[in-house]
Amino acid sequence: MAEHRHKRDTDARALFARFTSTRISTGKKVSAGIALTATGSVVAFGVLSATPMTAGLVAADVSTPFSATASADASDRFVVSRSASRATTQRDKKALVKEARADGALAATAEAVSRALKNGDKLWTTAPLNLWTESGDGAVQVGEVAASRQVLVTGRKAGDRVEIVVDGKSRWVTDGYLSQDKPLGVGAGLSMAPCPDPSVENGLTSNAVYVYRSVCHAFPQITTYGGWDNHGEHSSGRALDIMTSDVVLGTAIADFLRAHASELHIYDILWRQHIWTPVRAAEGWRLFASRGSATANHDDHVHVSVY
Repeated sequence: MAEHRHKRDTDARALFARFTSTRISTGKKVSAGIALTATGSVVAFGVLSATPMTAGLVAADVSTPFSATASADASDRFVVSRSASRATTQRDKKALVKEARADGALAATAEAVSRALKNGDKLWTTAPLNLWTESGDGAVQVGEVAASRQVLVTGRKAGDRVEIVVDGKSRWVTDGYLSQDKPLGVGAGLSMAPCPDPSVENGLTSNAVYVYRSVCHAFPQITTYGGWDNHGEHSSGRALDIMTSDVVLGTAIADFLRAHASELHIYDILWRQHIWTPVRAAEGWRLFASRGSATANHDDHVHVSVY
């Protein structure tokens, strides 16, 4: 019986040992599962609880290429913005300089006009002259002043133009056509009164006769004329040669004709290797190629033709 109890006790201890081992093993497994689950929950909570700002910063820090690109883009935008700012500043400076110069030019013009009006300095026009708003290429033609007129001058010159005052305003005319001396023939009007030599009128048209009579009365010192001829414009009866080699007198006659170009129906005037036409009056006298002799170059006479 003793042996029997001993056997039962041994079996009981073995059973208890197995039961205990099983509980411990199971407990470890359960504990490990709980620990893993808890760890996962903490990690998940940490990710889920991160703020959008934190998540963004983390992403930017981790993603190195994106961070470099973003920095480069920002830098480029800064450089472009700074360049644009400099360009705008330069444009503003140029605009201010241009405005200042314009204001200075206006002030100088006003002063010149005021001085001319005060001093009353005048010169004679020796030819019809176009009136321009300024001396430069951007000038606009705003009228014309006739030949043999006195005009106020400011004394200012720019390029190939000089400044005069017309109706209290600054105007610019081509240089070289203002004189201190009163032009010959000034005050003499047009005339149809007969001239001393009526034979000159033979073969001439009525318009050419009008030119002849007006010139012979305005410049009685001229005694020789060339009328109808069988060459060039003379063959039509529309041309007249006013014979003189005197440069001053010949120029005065040419200017007289130009001043009355409209009334006399002038087509062209030739004098000293130059030609003038009403249709191109703005160009003034235009040089033509030498024709080889004083007569052919019109150095010894003023040639005029009419419509």
